[in-house]
Amino acid sequence: MPKPPLKLLVIEDDPDLAANLVDHFTQHGHIVDAAADGKTGLHLAATENFDAIVLDMILPGLDGLELLHRLREDVGRATPVLVLSARDTVEERVAGLAAGADDYLVKPFALAELEARLLALVRRARSQVAQGRLKVADLVLDTASRRVARGARLIELAPIPLKILEILMRASPRVVRRGELERALWGTAPPLSDALRSHLHQLRQAIEHEGEPMLLETVRSVGWRIAAPGDDSPA
Repeated sequence: MPKPPLKLLVIEDDPDLAANLVDHFTQHGHIVDAAADGKTGLHLAATENFDAIVLDMILPGLDGLELLHRLREDVGRATPVLVLSARDTVEERVAGLAAGADDYLVKPFALAELEARLLALVRRARSQVAQGRLKVADLVLDTASRRVARGARLIELAPIPLKILEILMRASPRVVRRGELERALWGTAPPLSDALRSHLHQLRQAIEHEGEPMLLETVRSVGWRIAAPGDDSPA
């Protein structure tokens, strides 16, 4: 079965590697834009619609972590991002994934594996949109009917906790930062009180009853995520 063409953005300052990536993707029928620095990459990612982004961590002008942070929090883009890095420590991977990356590939890598991972990320994103049905473990949200269920148990949610649930499930297993949630809920004028934490508490009480595995996770000083037990963000 032929692979569907993707519109990709490659943000990489190594000219040889960037050229190899662009040549490989183009030869396989994909449409590719490229940026050699963080500021240009962020501008393209914020103003164009890409199926996925390949992002180097060490960039001139704006590093990969800050680019990710701005793309997710300031711009509000959920475009799948695969990070490329020569750094293979757990701390580096956690930092990249917590900043908003969807996958992480260590250099050196095989071009075929990179393309396969990108296709998997895009399939998952497109599937969620097409089906109108979000599922994490046994928790299901029908985005058309707004019906929420965990296993056989129906769940009633107020509008704001329901919106939080949808945001977290669409991003799963990625961590969603506080600023990203607040902008999605209240735009540029969030309430003065810590209303977000109260709504998250209501959501947790509704979706996690005694004896059920925990799905809603607080990542200290970063944000929140919903993920199946044992489902770490892809690394």
